[in-house]
Amino acid sequence: MAAAKIKKGDNVIVRSGKDKGRAGTVLQVFPKEGKAIVSGVNVAVRHNKPTQASPQGGIERREAPLAISKIGLSVDGKPSRVRFETKDGKKVRVAVKSGETIDV
Repeated sequence: MAAAKIKKGDNVIVRSGKDKGRAGTVLQVFPKEGKAIVSGVNVAVRHNKPTQASPQGGIERREAPLAISKIGLSVDGKPSRVRFETKDGKKVRVAVKSGETIDV
């Protein structure tokens, strides 16, 4: 299992696919599957039949998981890859594009 380069709460930009260029915040990460849910990105639409629980039925929109390889950490409004470095004996995430530390 790889180290967590993308974490919950990170601001990310989609690099490829139908939502390319859209930005959002990571809501949930699934490290075993290599997927993440990003707010407002990869929205799936489901049509629900009326039931006793929801007599109205209707259309439900929710974010579907997206491959972590398709998203990049947002640094100055552009996507960047993430690498790990040790600073002061601690392992920290660093943006490849700018070299700035993400974790403090």
